[in-house]
Amino acid sequence: MRVHLSCTSTSSRLAGAAALVAALLTTGCDGAPATAEAASDSTVTEFSDIRFTLGSHGGVRIGGESRAAVRSVGAFTSAEGRAHPFTRPDDQLLVVLRHWPAPHTPERASRGRVSRPWPPEEPSVESGFLVDTADRVRADLDGHPVDQLRRGTIRIDVTGVDADDLVRLTLTASRGTTGPARSGEAAAPACEGLDRRTSHRVVLPTIEPGTPVRDAAQALRKQCLDIQYASLPDNGPSGTVRRVLVPIAGQPLTAAVLPPPDGTAPQGHAPGDTVPTDLSRPATVIVAR
Repeated sequence: MRVHLSCTSTSSRLAGAAALVAALLTTGCDGAPATAEAASDSTVTEFSDIRFTLGSHGGVRIGGESRAAVRSVGAFTSAEGRAHPFTRPDDQLLVVLRHWPAPHTPERASRGRVSRPWPPEEPSVESGFLVDTADRVRADLDGHPVDQLRRGTIRIDVTGVDADDLVRLTLTASRGTTGPARSGEAAAPACEGLDRRTSHRVVLPTIEPGTPVRDAAQALRKQCLDIQYASLPDNGPSGTVRRVLVPIAGQPLTAAVLPPPDGTAPQGHAPGDTVPTDLSRPATVIVAR
């Protein structure tokens, strides 16, 4: 099994993939498009808000008063789930949006409407954007707060959404210090300088449906894991964690599911177990809409 903000609605219909795919990021350049609305020519004097909207096959649109602060830095295909090494200046925020390539033929578009078994038959794409926020911002995923950032990186995975679904990421100027976990703040000292091209043994934390995003993010960062967020419909409390996927080293496109589905723990991947993880693949925090 696999996976993975307030914005004006667009009517583009995107062929999609319903498969839930965890932590797939990249190392090779690709011509896959990640189009966005043209930014305003006006100069940004103070960061207010930016709204990213996209579907499972990309079609990124950017809106909001501060949209001129966004600069695209390319789209890259994934290589066995590894994160593409985007370059981020110290004074910028990096937004990485993971999606499927845009369909090129009617046949592919039609195939995209059928639930595809995991692992997927084609690599996903990471589209990167640098944002000049000047200060801390709050990130909302489909209207629910998931992170607070000052510079740093936020990753969103939309490969698991339905064909005609749209995911919305909103960055707004943050006021106050309360809210979800702040990116990178809860990492353990032992994580400093860790080579993310190698595997690392982690203890799987106990994360139940309904866990606050902040708590799940802190537990994962203490294990030196990077994070990407995904948003899916759920019957549980909106804005809380539905599930977490932790990538397993040596098994591309494989992840430990927390909590284990139906109470089972395939291959011994249960809370409290120590497993090897591939640090080049982010863990996926799935948030209930």
